[in-house]
Amino acid sequence: MYLKIVNNNPTAYSLRQLKAENPDVSFPKSIPSATLALYDVYAYTRPDVPSFDANTQQVIDGSFEQDAEGAWSYTYSVTNLPEQEAAHNVRNERDKRLSETDYLALSDNTLTSAMRTYRQSLRDITDQSGFPFSVTWPTKPE
Repeated sequence: MYLKIVNNNPTAYSLRQLKAENPDVSFPKSIPSATLALYDVYAYTRPDVPSFDANTQQVIDGSFEQDAEGAWSYTYSVTNLPEQEAAHNVRNERDKRLSETDYLALSDNTLTSAMRTYRQSLRDITDQSGFPFSVTWPTKPE
């Protein structure tokens, strides 16, 4: 992956673009970084997407950053979803977890005390002080 510095702004760029913009230049199959630098083109790395809670957060592409050694990378940032959307997602997750144990609550089945507590804890998710951005999910009993 490559970037090109245009008006002091790094932008995503490809070697195909470099070759198309310079049709009179015969580039080698593997272009050395020193040659790329003559055209203000540099390789960059892209780190793995950071871990995040998809119910309450989103990953946004960040920007190009250059470290002290001159190496370029492309960053990500994790931001909270709007509160209403996050609350909706957390409620959906809660409802999904409840539905996974609904069959145990049928009249001809007897819920264990642990399962009753688990299901009630799921129902109480919206009452937690950090809802929806800081939710502690109960552990499903075996």
